[in-house]
Amino acid sequence: MKFIKKVAETGENAVNIREDVAQIIENVRHRGDRALKELTRRYDQVVLPDLRVSQEAVKKAYSQVDERTVTCLHLAADRIKSFAEKQAGCLLPLEYEGSPGVVLGHRLIPISSCGVYVPSGRFPLPSSALMSIIPARVAGVDRIAACSPPVKAFAGIHPAVLVAMDIAGADEIYCLGGAQAVAAYAWGTESVPRVDMIVGPGNAYVTEAKRQVSSFVGIDVLAGPSEVLIIADQDADPDLVAIDLLAQCEHDPTARGILVTDSNKLAETVLESISREACQLERGSGALKAWEDNGQVILVDSLTEGAAISNQFAPEHLVLLTGHNDDLISKLRNYGSLFVGENAPVAFGDYISGTNHILPTMGCARFSSGLWVGTFIKVASWQKLSASGAAGLADACSHLAGVEGLEAHQRSADRRKGKR
Repeated sequence: MKFIKKVAETGENAVNIREDVAQIIENVRHRGDRALKELTRRYDQVVLPDLRVSQEAVKKAYSQVDERTVTCLHLAADRIKSFAEKQAGCLLPLEYEGSPGVVLGHRLIPISSCGVYVPSGRFPLPSSALMSIIPARVAGVDRIAACSPPVKAFAGIHPAVLVAMDIAGADEIYCLGGAQAVAAYAWGTESVPRVDMIVGPGNAYVTEAKRQVSSFVGIDVLAGPSEVLIIADQDADPDLVAIDLLAQCEHDPTARGILVTDSNKLAETVLESISREACQLERGSGALKAWEDNGQVILVDSLTEGAAISNQFAPEHLVLLTGHNDDLISKLRNYGSLFVGENAPVAFGDYISGTNHILPTMGCARFSSGLWVGTFIKVASWQKLSASGAAGLADACSHLAGVEGLEAHQRSADRRKGKR
């Protein structure tokens, strides 16, 4: 393995936000709506008369979004819903007789409520609303709340995001952002009832807030900077590799693009192509800067070695651009979502193919999955025993309880003896 391009050494230290977030959470926890409105005014420069978005405001948003965007949002929503429904079909209740008179099983129970966080940045992110709300709806969650930070130009949530929230099926919409929104979901306020789970990506403050409240409410994943790893060989189109790396890098300044290849020629050509492609983008300087700071190009002796390196990185997005994609798939086990071949760019997964784009980052794909319909479903076991079934298990249960020194457990088991 040889690094042709490494991550830049910037010498910058990460900002410690833990104490700031803790203070925001405590403020919201004890002062409720008043704290939320004060924090929104401070951080977003927007004065909110009401935290909950009215149906009239949602209807107005449709008139502020062009028809083509609405049509495309419906198309994306339909595809995301279809994939989520197919996933849900793989989840089945269970019932079987483990031994005579002992019936075991599990139920699939949707969580009662969830709070969806839709981030806001330089541009609106309606796709994140679709990705987080629709699987919850398909799972059967009773109450889905959605929130997003206000945009100063609209004195509220961006209309495209509001439309996406409505298309996806949110029951409640709140104009809230940052750590304070997470705190409101976790603890509840006068206007925002608490939820059982919080999902959706956000900035470092949102991620830290989710970490801090995770003992009190469920969360999906702790999202870090977006990332892609591309495994490519000598036959890959260097321009496609370059634009797909830049596409990931344009998410934010900390986004990470990694190229792993067994072709030195491809590596050098991609480096040249990245500069050319960036120059053709109106906002290409930001993506190019992220690539220069965080991008990597790794030369390997074989694609098998490339697969091993990919498994170590456990990337959020993994792209295969080789002549041996099918062989490589069997060697790959750690990734958030896989994109096979030059016709399957990450951009499709971000918007329109139907799979979810809320995925594990920072190596968390080694042990966790992305957001999916199963995120919102509890698998709760159950058992039903006849008298004879209980009597058949009582002796062994009593003995094991005695080994652990739990006398009441022993008595509980012993009193089921002889009831055949």
